Amino acid sequence: MTPPLPATMQAVSVAEIGSFQFEQRPVPQPGPGEVLLRVTVTGLCRTDLKIIQVGHRDLLLPRIPGEEVVGEVVALGPGCDDTTLLHKRVYVYPGEWCGSCPACRSGAENLCRFMRIMGFHRDGGFAGYVVAPLKSLIPLPEGLSDEQAVFAEPLSCCLNALELARLAPFENIAIWGGGPAGQLLARAAIAYDALPTVIEPDQARRELAHGLAEPPEQLFDVCVVAVGNNEAYHQALAHLAPRGRLVVFSGLSKETPAITTDFNQLHYLEQTVVGAYGCCYRHGRQAINLLQSGRLEVRDLISHRLPLSRLAEALELVASRQCMKIHLYPEA
Repeated sequence: MTPPLPATMQAVSVAEIGSFQFEQRPVPQPGPGEVLLRVTVTGLCRTDLKIIQVGHRDLLLPRIPGEEVVGEVVALGPGCDDTTLLHKRVYVYPGEWCGSCPACRSGAENLCRFMRIMGFHRDGGFAGYVVAPLKSLIPLPEGLSDEQAVFAEPLSCCLNALELARLAPFENIAIWGGGPAGQLLARAAIAYDALPTVIEPDQARRELAHGLAEPPEQLFDVCVVAVGNNEAYHQALAHLAPRGRLVVFSGLSKETPAITTDFNQLHYLEQTVVGAYGCCYRHGRQAINLLQSGRLEVRDLISHRLPLSRLAEALELVASRQCMKIHLYPEA
């Protein structure tokens, strides 16, 4: 017999930018077309740090953060009649899209004008339980652990970037930044039979990626900037081959969002600059399949496993770049 759900849960709440607090919250109830998940693991990323410390364009307060979530379905809302989902492990694609706007109809639901993102517009996974739309769930195959599966969200963003880059087998791709995103971009590129080079000044991150401290004297078919650094964008443009594609993966600060670009170079060399933001539901499925296949290893990227109660410590590790990927676990 399944034990009854608790009445309350531990949760992290952000009521105002610059701080957060731990609270005991009522366990939420799923509405029509929704399910309730018991969170098993939530990934922490630099965006979570940004949300709490400086805010975000898409953030609505108050909010429980956390957009990288894997959990177990423990209750179904009205209209969710498929009881086979109960007690299934799932990854949650963090977006909830309308399906009918021009972006959705074109296959770019990440740009849906009505997009509601878990941890931004609706509560996320820094809690014991979270409500998620039924259509956002991706069931996990046997043999794929929760710790591996929770990488699906950051990996999906990387797959979106490589899709927009039109990366082809045996092309040379340079990636600026050896953090979690840079590592996943490089590993996904290898899985796609491309040839990545990671540029990362930090020795530990560089060694993990088998990268370089400075860009080599070489031109690349694709350049992806996975660090919010203006100089990295200047370097990437300087190392872009004819008909090369530059992917704007990481944004820049509000104070210095503009860089000087030689448009004659883009013109004469027929180069492309494309932005990449977030991911679509299909990228989540692709990420789960890639992780399940064994072609992309992620377990060595987990540097810390911490209880949710140590969030302050985890955020400091992210801020100081003294970690790779941190996983957070809710407590009773």
